[in-house]
Amino acid sequence: MPKKNTLVVLALVAAALALVGAAHFMSGETRRVSFSSVSAAAPPAHPVDDPNMPVIRFVKDPEIAPPLEAQDISGRAVNKSAWGGKVVMINFWATWCPPCRMEIPELLRLKSIYGDQLEIVGISEDEDGPANVLKFAQRAGIRYPIVMATPELVASYGGVPALPTTFLIDTQGRVVQKHSGLYPIENYHLEIRSLLGLPIDARVETFVDAGQIFLKNAANATELPGVDFKGLTAEQKKQALHRMNAESCTCGCTLTLSQCRVNDTECPTSMGLAAQVVKDVVHGVKPQPPPVPKGTNSISQ
Repeated sequence: MPKKNTLVVLALVAAALALVGAAHFMSGETRRVSFSSVSAAAPPAHPVDDPNMPVIRFVKDPEIAPPLEAQDISGRAVNKSAWGGKVVMINFWATWCPPCRMEIPELLRLKSIYGDQLEIVGISEDEDGPANVLKFAQRAGIRYPIVMATPELVASYGGVPALPTTFLIDTQGRVVQKHSGLYPIENYHLEIRSLLGLPIDARVETFVDAGQIFLKNAANATELPGVDFKGLTAEQKKQALHRMNAESCTCGCTLTLSQCRVNDTECPTSMGLAAQVVKDVVHGVKPQPPPVPKGTNSISQ
């Protein structure tokens, strides 16, 4: 499947997953915040113990955002050093991506509401050059900076398998959340206001990054999408997770099994390989050593 079609399909799947949430990843601490309406379109205030109260989630012990120093498509400098004290949204997108185009008016609305307290940086994954992206941006009325993606920039954010994907950075320059696919503007309001220290009508929970933000942290996961650890002892589960963090998926993604399960929950290859790892651990089967390349001498001690 061509890259563009794959990304669009993944974006639509990610949008649905974003609405449902990943509850098995989101266990962690909870804190209360003060409550008030976030806008005229916000839901009415909820009592403190109302189970229907909206919940927003930020990563616990967030990592500093990757460096970014570049020129945008208009030739202006974009430098992470200028973000101090602001909430920042790093939005990976492309002109050919329908969900990306759909969310542009919402991003512009957020920028108009929060002004200098919010910085939005678009990272375009278009492959036909900045001139065409600039034309699109002018037609769409985009007033925030857009930088063309590079392999290094995409890799610094752990890879971006679906568009749009937005990384949310707090006022201290730390990545606190990532959203793939379309995300409700009301939720962005709650997150931005919370990070700015403004009152919100919501409960804030924290979670340990187990690959939801940066894939390299998939090694922190104690559960993986689509992997059934039921019936394993604590030691067996530890062995299974160790193997999934050490062995690579063979679907062509170049990721470990754990990373692939987090990155692409629909991947049948990593799902099958992970299930085989669990089965091997239960039956005491040792992992097979990688094959020795032809022409290499193997000396046994």
